[in-house]
Amino acid sequence: MEGWTCIFTSAHLHEVEIMRAILEDNQINAIIVNKQDSVYLFGEIELYVRFEDAFVANQIIKPDENIE
Repeated sequence: MEGWTCIFTSAHLHEVEIMRAILEDNQINAIIVNKQDSVYLFGEIELYVRFEDAFVANQIIKPDENIE
């Protein structure tokens, strides 16, 4: 996916959906790529944003990781 970068992964779809909703509330487009096996439900679900939005998106969804 050229021009897009993964900023969040989880094994739980609801967690990724919450992060996407938070980003969209802040006018950042985000897409979900589900890489889980459809039968056994192992694997990751990834959340992507446009490369130019990645810094701001990370500040929004991971504020505690940015404090030193």
